[in-house]
Amino acid sequence: MSRLLHRLGRGAALHPWRTLSVWLVVAAAVAGLAATFGGTPHDDYNVPGARAQAGIEQLRAHLPGAGNTSARVVVHDRTGGAPDATAITALTGRLQAMPHVVAVLPPEVSADGDTAVLTVGYDAPVTDTDLMGKLEPLEQAVAPTRATGLQVELGGELPESAVAPMEGRGEIIGIVAALVILVFAFGSVTGAGLPIGTALVGLGVGSAGITLLAAATDVSTAAPMVATMVGLGVGIDYALLLVTRHVEYLEQGLPVAEAAGRACATAGRSIVFAASTVLVSLMGLRLAGLPVYSSFGFATAIAVVAVALASLTLVPVLARFAGLRLLPRRTRRARKSLTTGSPAPSAIQPARTPLTARWAARVGRHPLPWAAAATVLMLTLAIPALDMRTWPQDASSGATDLTTRRAYDLVTAEYGAGANGPLTFVVDRSVVGSAQLAELTATVRGHEDIARVLPTTISPDGAIAVFDAIPTFAPTDERTGDLVTGLRDELPAGVELTGTTAFFSDIAEMLADRLWVVIAFVVLVSVLLLAMVFRSVVVPLKAAVMNLLSIGAAYGVLTAVFQWGWGASLLGLDHPMAVSSWVPILMFAILFGLSMDYEVFLLSRVREDWLRTGDSHGAVVRGLSATGRVISSAAAIMVAVFLGFATEVDAVVKMLGVGMASAILLDATVIRMVLVPATMSLLGDLNWWVPRWLDRVLPTVRVEDHDPDLSATPVSSARPSLPAGALAAQHTTDRTIHHTTDRDGERQPVGAR
Repeated sequence: MSRLLHRLGRGAALHPWRTLSVWLVVAAAVAGLAATFGGTPHDDYNVPGARAQAGIEQLRAHLPGAGNTSARVVVHDRTGGAPDATAITALTGRLQAMPHVVAVLPPEVSADGDTAVLTVGYDAPVTDTDLMGKLEPLEQAVAPTRATGLQVELGGELPESAVAPMEGRGEIIGIVAALVILVFAFGSVTGAGLPIGTALVGLGVGSAGITLLAAATDVSTAAPMVATMVGLGVGIDYALLLVTRHVEYLEQGLPVAEAAGRACATAGRSIVFAASTVLVSLMGLRLAGLPVYSSFGFATAIAVVAVALASLTLVPVLARFAGLRLLPRRTRRARKSLTTGSPAPSAIQPARTPLTARWAARVGRHPLPWAAAATVLMLTLAIPALDMRTWPQDASSGATDLTTRRAYDLVTAEYGAGANGPLTFVVDRSVVGSAQLAELTATVRGHEDIARVLPTTISPDGAIAVFDAIPTFAPTDERTGDLVTGLRDELPAGVELTGTTAFFSDIAEMLADRLWVVIAFVVLVSVLLLAMVFRSVVVPLKAAVMNLLSIGAAYGVLTAVFQWGWGASLLGLDHPMAVSSWVPILMFAILFGLSMDYEVFLLSRVREDWLRTGDSHGAVVRGLSATGRVISSAAAIMVAVFLGFATEVDAVVKMLGVGMASAILLDATVIRMVLVPATMSLLGDLNWWVPRWLDRVLPTVRVEDHDPDLSATPVSSARPSLPAGALAAQHTTDRTIHHTTDRDGERQPVGAR
């Protein structure tokens, strides 16, 4: 692989305009296909396997229009009087005249008479492209009523699909923060702009690919946002890794094209493997059991592949154009002074030991207390996760300046907390007779957690009877799940409990169960991949445990901030709330892959040094020194990107942003800067232990063991200067080792495979 990547990088640098032309053709072709055949993301609210789905299917089969979307128009007189009847009548007429409206139910007036709720029924589900996210017809219909001085708020399924669109602040904040961070990291504006430009190009092509995906299958409306969040972060990371390695080769005096080729041959392999681990983690989303997760996985995978390809091909091109301007200005001045025979003072000063190297050495001198302290810190941060309660978000989690939130609060105040989440009972009349139906409604009405039961409706064909029950508490209350389960346990045969609240309960339970399946799959496959790369059992198991620690700590932060309300006001939230059921699985799959990126970047350099020197402790220090800047910069950029998304309006997006920013921050500081050097110093050569039988079975996939030997390599009969530990790891301690060139074009001891 290294020879192929070397040719790719060097060729792109030697022929920049040809490479750019290919990219323009590819980008234009993908964009043209997307414009011609691309689809529009839309949500599928069906949940196969949920018990509530059975009741919905019965409603659709026997009640015309059942299962289609609806909206609530809440009219309130702030003076405490009854809303003007004429105004309500006129409003009803305008609502009935809207496209796709089939019915407007008579207004339901509150007990004190100052509020009326009109329910609008449509002829299509909310996922219909004519309805999804389209609030303008409703706004136009209620505008004259608002002009009379009445408060009119919009709630229900259709308005909730439109009131909190993504405003794009996350991308802007992330890009600006990345530029600032990279300027400080490289000391060069050119070096800072190169990774960002590359990532944006890849992200643009990836977005067109997601549009094509939407034409072939259902893609959630939230999937492009998640893909952008991850794609932007990893795209900058991958380009940053390549640029950093390229600059190292420039500092060694290599020509620009050769430096680009060697950067692709070494760092490029890390990118290929790192992207592969991210893709594996994303594919684990399919095991979540809900189609929406598959669309998240596929859309994000397209973005990751696009930015990885852009990094491997466009970074060499831009590096060729930038030339030596990628070097810090001080380094360029020193080079110029040396060529003129009068070296600048900075050029003759001894190089200062990098901060990361000094830090790794300090941790390595006393690894046990550092490892213990870091582990205790991570476990402490994870403690709140034991109290995590998951529940899908509704209008109550929105900001108070949203009309859906104000409608929710008005309904709660005027009709009771449970009025925002009624429970719908669907009765099969061929199984349940009239007497049993009456007995059922009486039983439900007498339940201590039911405030009232609404009148029963019989379907036109007489096949089913339907009635709603209003709980005494809000649908997001922690007692709701137990209420749904308890009522179902008492239902006779032929009766189904459904509705939005029952659906939410089913989703919360399903996703809580499936989380462990996703975790098991992602961890197992990632461990196997790392074992193939690093020829070790200890390293991948240790990496998995550390990644679980960082994600567990992020879950704890998420619980403390959103569920316990610690600092929630800083995010624009006015009350605590349950963690969205959609977030833990999505966070885990994304974060595990991203954490493995940093693991590969760091350990590949550590292993390279260990194979060369045999010094376990020194390899950790030098490996962390070589990668510390790129990992710290990449993590800082990723944190900035995710925190940028936390500024969006939607509470679920805020949760994703805060949770992933917390995990990356902890991973790049406590894990990479403390736990990794401490544990590797404790274990020494045992880090690279692998049973011989397993080494023979595992395919060999190396990342950055050494720079590629791209010239002809003479066969030597001399024993190489590999350390004893490395020799043992390569199974060559019992014989003279000869070198040959492997299929990747690198010098390897015979028997290393």
